[in-house]
Amino acid sequence: MNHRTVERLIRARPLWGSNGMAFGPDGRLYVAQFLAGQISAVDPATGDVEVVVPPDGPLHSPDDLAFDTDGAMYVTDLVPGRVWRRDPAGNFTLVTDAITAPNGIACVGTRVFANEMIPGGRLLELPVAGGEPAVLTAGLAMGNAMQLGPDGQLYYPHMLTGEVFRIPLDGGEPELVAADVPDPVAVRFDRGGALLVLSRGETGTVTRVDLTGTGDRSAIVSELNALDNAAFDAENRMFVSSYAHGGVAELAADGRTRQIVPRGLGGPFGVTIDLGGGVHVADHYRLAQPADQLSGRPGDDVATTELLNFVHGVAADGDLLHTTSQYGDVRTYDRRSGTARTRARGLDRPLGIAVRADGTLLVAESGAGRVVAIDHDDQVSVLAEGLGRPIDVAVDAGQRCYVSDEQLAAVYRVEDGVPALLADGLGTPQGITVHDGIMYVVETTHRRLLAIDLATGDVEIEADALPVMSPAGREPGLFVVPGLPGMPRPFAGIAATADGSLVIAANGDGGVLLLHPEETAP
Repeated sequence: MNHRTVERLIRARPLWGSNGMAFGPDGRLYVAQFLAGQISAVDPATGDVEVVVPPDGPLHSPDDLAFDTDGAMYVTDLVPGRVWRRDPAGNFTLVTDAITAPNGIACVGTRVFANEMIPGGRLLELPVAGGEPAVLTAGLAMGNAMQLGPDGQLYYPHMLTGEVFRIPLDGGEPELVAADVPDPVAVRFDRGGALLVLSRGETGTVTRVDLTGTGDRSAIVSELNALDNAAFDAENRMFVSSYAHGGVAELAADGRTRQIVPRGLGGPFGVTIDLGGGVHVADHYRLAQPADQLSGRPGDDVATTELLNFVHGVAADGDLLHTTSQYGDVRTYDRRSGTARTRARGLDRPLGIAVRADGTLLVAESGAGRVVAIDHDDQVSVLAEGLGRPIDVAVDAGQRCYVSDEQLAAVYRVEDGVPALLADGLGTPQGITVHDGIMYVVETTHRRLLAIDLATGDVEIEADALPVMSPAGREPGLFVVPGLPGMPRPFAGIAATADGSLVIAANGDGGVLLLHPEETAP
C-alpha cells in the first residue's frame, strides 16, 4: 500500500544528455547520448524526439557520429573503444576496436576518420573495407569533434592545449590554425565555410576564426554552457548540444538562443537538502537544483549550480556541499566562494556521502566494500569493512551510521566498526536516509520505496512504480583513465526534508520526485 503522494520537482528528460550530432539524410538531427548508450533523432521544426538506437543495442557510450554520402552513420563508442557503422536499413557492423577513447569522427565521401580523446592520441583513417587503421598523425592533446574544411583539410581541436590544427586527408605535418582558444571541444564549419570553435566551459563561447589570412577572431557568447557539438542545417542555422545538461538549442550569431529540446538531468544520482530546504542534485558533470530555487531560464525545470566533473554523491552542510566522484575523489564545494576543496583522492569508487554533526564525512567506498570517515584535517579512516558493494550512507539523530549494500541485498547499522544487519533480501537497495526513527530505502530492482522502523524492524512499502534504474544490464566495470569520461554507475539517491517529505533521484527517467506523506500532501 502506498503511503505517499508524488510531486515532480524536475520533469523527465527528453534527451539523456546530448553529445555529437549531425543531420541525417532524412533532414532530422541525430544526437548521440553518451550517458544513455542510445541515439535519438530530433525534428528541428517541432522538437519531437524519436529514439532510433535504443540502449539495449550494440552501443555502450556513443559520443560522436557522422554520415557518409551513402547514408551510412558512423558512431564512436568511447568507453569500450569501438567505432560502428549503421547502414541505412539500421544494421550495425563493427568498423574497428583498435582505438582508445574514440571521440571525434568525420566522413569525407565514404572515407571515415576518427581521433582519440587521450593525451598523445592519434588521428586515424578507419578501415571501412577491412584492414588496419591508417595513422594520419599522433600526439593529439585529447582530440574531439572535427570536420573537413573548405580547403580539403581536416580540422580538429587539442582540448588540453587550447589549439586547433589541420592536416591533409592523406596525412602529413599538422599545421597550427589557432592557439589560445578557450576550452575547445568541437571544430565546425558553417555553410559559408566559416570556422567556428565551440568551448566546453562555464561560458557558452563560440570562437569564429578568419581563415582568409588575417587570423582575426570574434566570439559568440550565450547563456549556454558545457557545449559539446554543433550542426548546421540547409539554412545555415546553428544547433548546439551540451554534455552536461542535454537538450538541443539553436544559437544565433548574436548569441541569442532558442531551446529546441529542453534541458534535463543526465542522472540524477545523489540528492541532499540544505538548511533552507533547497534541493541539490549530483548529476555526473555538475551540481544542479530545481530551476525555481535558482535563477532558472524560462521553460527549464533544472538549473546548474556548478560544473563539477563526475559528481555522484552529495551531502549539504550549511553553505558547503560535500561530493563524491566514483573515480576516487571526495570534494567540498563552498557555495559562497564558488571554490572546491579536495578532501580525499584515490578511493575505490566512492558513491554515497553523509556528514555528521561534528563535520566528519562518511563515505560508501563501493569498490573496496567499506565505509570510510574523513575528518576536519582530511585524514581518512575505515569505519566499517567486509561489505559487498556499499552504495549509500546515512546518519540518524544519534549520529550512528547506516549503509546500503546492493551486492549483499541488505542494509546495515555500523556498531563498533561492525556492520549489523537491519534487513536483507532486498532488491538492489541504493539510496537511504533516516528521519524520525525510520530508515527509507530506495529498492531499485522492485522500483519502490521501503520504510524500516529502526526500533521494531518492521518494513512497509511507502511507494511503488518509481522511475528508478537498477544497474542490471549495464556494465559498471567499464571505466577509463581517471579524469576522462567513463560511465556513471546508476545510483538512485534519497533525502528527507524537515517535515518528513522525501526527495528521490528518479534516474530511470531523469526527474526528481518529492514524496509527501498523505496527510501533508498539498
